[in-house]
This record gives sequence, structure tokens and C-alpha cells, in this order.
Amino acid sequence: MSISAILGLGQTALELGLISSLTVLALFLSYTMLNVCDLSTDGCFTLGAAVGAMVAISGHPYLSIAAAMLAGVTSGFITSLLQTRMGIDSLLAGIIVNTGLYSINIAVMGNSSLLNLNKTETVFTKMKDVLMDTPFKSMYTLAVVLVAVILVLIFLVLFLRTRLGLAIRATGNNPDMVRSSSINPAFTITVGLCISNSFTALSGCLLGQSQKSVNIDIGTGMVTVALASLLIGRAFLGKGGLLSRAIGAVLGSFVFRLVYTIALRFNMPAYMLKLVSSFIVIIAISTPYLKSRMPLVKRRWAVKHGKEGVDA
Repeated sequence: MSISAILGLGQTALELGLISSLTVLALFLSYTMLNVCDLSTDGCFTLGAAVGAMVAISGHPYLSIAAAMLAGVTSGFITSLLQTRMGIDSLLAGIIVNTGLYSINIAVMGNSSLLNLNKTETVFTKMKDVLMDTPFKSMYTLAVVLVAVILVLIFLVLFLRTRLGLAIRATGNNPDMVRSSSINPAFTITVGLCISNSFTALSGCLLGQSQKSVNIDIGTGMVTVALASLLIGRAFLGKGGLLSRAIGAVLGSFVFRLVYTIALRFNMPAYMLKLVSSFIVIIAISTPYLKSRMPLVKRRWAVKHGKEGVDA
């Protein structure tokens, strides 16, 4: 493999990793900070892609970003409403919203399962025009997603240090304590899910516009990918402050996509990629547990072999 091919592979993985990292940061807020497992991620991702594509097709590339994020806020609000006002378990609420979003996404896409953006002006084509006469003209996709990730990182870290952000973090740690402090947990859960779903929708919007097409299955498996990336990032930078942990989530997304891209590079059949995702999730989840068990296993092995040595 040539150096140019390796660099191209790395750039592709970095671009896809950064786009996916927005969904990972959404789970960082909802799952890690708020302690809510939001299973509406797949549908919300597709919703952001569909809304962003339709607004871009209508001639408003910049507005498509805001529209997609607003759609994500709406999805998060409905999910939180089911949890906090209707007494539905968070897992079940996410599944219900995810199921309903399938029909909504089809409707948003004009009763079609595929949207073509080849001749549509997007934020990526705008950036391509800006960088046309510069040495970075081939990195316009990376430039757009890098700006988006940096802005989301800055917003997320600063927000979680505000009074409301601290209340959201406290809700994830101890809802009873938050309730006794005259803070409504229903409100903090609603705000947290609205913000996290806006990140997920932004991620879907950017992916759809970057690959110049949106299909109804574009978000399938995103919750698995995001969860695996979050756990991988936790293994790298899981014990620092807010910023380092958030950066770790982004790094985990890149590592996941790098493995994915390498698998594609070696001509792995497309139907095997879901199996690769499952293996990565298994490794990411089980590694901390297996590491914690290693000292006990070593002691048992030492005791066993020590006794065998004495008997001999």
C-alpha cells in the first residue's frame, strides 16, 4: 500500500470519525452525564439527514444545518415527554420514538426512500469553492466537519459548567438529591435530551450532505457505533476533566471508523460490517471488566501452579 493510499485512508477515517463523533458527543451528554440510554438515536440521525437534505434541495444550504438541529430538538423533546410526563421507561420511550420516526422520515423525504444531492448546493460545496485556489482544496469535507466538532465541543464543555449543566450532571448522578434541591429532574432531562438529539441530527445532516445522498437506512446502527466509540474513548481519556473526556469520545469515534475503513480496504463484504461493529462493541465493553479480573486470574493461576509444584 502506497503512502498516498495510507494518507487517503486516514483522511477518510478522520472525516467519517468526526461526523460520527457528533453522535458520540450526543451520547456523552445523554448516556454519560444524564444517565439516560436514548435508543431514538438511529431515527433522529436519519431525521437530521432528511430534513437537512430537503432544506438544502430547496436552496438553503446554511439553513439546512439549523433546520436539522431543530428537528433533532423536537425529537428529543418528544422522547423526554414520554419519559417524564407519561411514565414510560427511557428505553421503551426511545424505541417508540425511533419506530415512529421511520414513517416521519419517509414523509419528510417526500414519500421516497432516497434523496439525491449530486446537483445540490450544500455547506460542503460552499467550502469547496472557498478552498478552490488553496493547497487545502481537497480537504473541504474535513474543514467543514472539523469546524462543526470544535464548535460542539466548546459549547458542550462550557454548557456543562453552567448552573443548568451542573444540574443535568447532578440529575444523572442522583435524581433524588436534585429533587430535594428544588430542581425539577423532568426539566433537566428534557433539556439534556433536546441538546443531545440536536447533535445527533447535525451528525446525520453532515453525513448526508457529505456523501451527496440520503436513504432511509442511513442511521441504522448509529447507536451501536456511537456507544462503541464512546466506550473506546473512555478507555483512552476516561479519567480526566470534561474537556479531556469529550475529546476522548471524539478520539474513540476516529479509532472505530479507522477499523471500519481498514475492513473496507481489505475488500470485506458489506454484509460483514455489522458483524465487525458487533465485535468492536464486545471488545470495548468487555475490556474494562476483563482487565479488572486479570489480577484474580493471575492469583488463581499462581496458587494452582504453586500447589502443583509442591506436590511434584
